[in-house]
Amino acid sequence: MVFSGTYHRTIDSKGRIFIPAVFREELVKGVMISKGYGLKCLCLFSQEKWEKVEDKIIENKIAEGDVQRFKRWFYASAVKDTADQQGRIRIPQNLIEFAGLKKDIVIVGVSKRAEIWDKENWLEYYGEAESKYKKNTDVFEKLEL
Repeated sequence: MVFSGTYHRTIDSKGRIFIPAVFREELVKGVMISKGYGLKCLCLFSQEKWEKVEDKIIENKIAEGDVQRFKRWFYASAVKDTADQQGRIRIPQNLIEFAGLKKDIVIVGVSKRAEIWDKENWLEYYGEAESKYKKNTDVFEKLEL
């Protein structure tokens, strides 16, 4: 399954959010939640996709760059959760703070993962991206769309 689309949600006082119904089948075996790398958001992976992420991280050699530091940073905050009967997952407080999540959030499908953004941060990021790609169609030309 490819995660795609934009879904507006709210986060409740217990840190729970409703997963979009179209994502639930992919996430039925559990969801891994991690910090977004390089962006102020969170990443959601299905269990299967998480295992592929792990494989890629493990393939890196210890001596290359800052791989060990990245592993500690990335895995220290990653958590597994399972959606409840209503299709909600719980985001731990430390991840809520990392991503700056307030009440209004946006869940965005990004191919092999979904991302959770604070609504204001998402609108700013998306506005900048939209402005860039309206002017520059090189990306689409390279993809031969």
